[in-house]
Amino acid sequence: MSRETLPYLGLAVFSVLIASLSQSLLKWESGRAHKSLLREYLNVGVIGGYGLLALSMLLTMFAYKKLPLSMTPAFESFSYLFVTLFGALFFHERVTRKKLLALGLIVAGILVFTL
Repeated sequence: MSRETLPYLGLAVFSVLIASLSQSLLKWESGRAHKSLLREYLNVGVIGGYGLLALSMLLTMFAYKKLPLSMTPAFESFSYLFVTLFGALFFHERVTRKKLLALGLIVAGILVFTL
């Protein structure tokens, strides 16, 4: 990997972070009670979640200009880390030993794949 592609790799990982945040926002909004079916889909949380998802897709497309497509699985795997982190922070989901082991294997796989 050249120095020229490093900023694009950072942008791609940031894009995955935004997409994971978007998923968490949509999950949070789906657990709330709404007064009507229209308000269930037309509210700040849902619109913001889909807006973040669109932003994530645009950033990813921009990052693909300089990144080799073979690196896609590596940086997309970061979503597992981010979703687990957001689940623990926002939804008080337990991070068990099995989850930590799985995340460790994912990180090891990312390192092996990219090095």
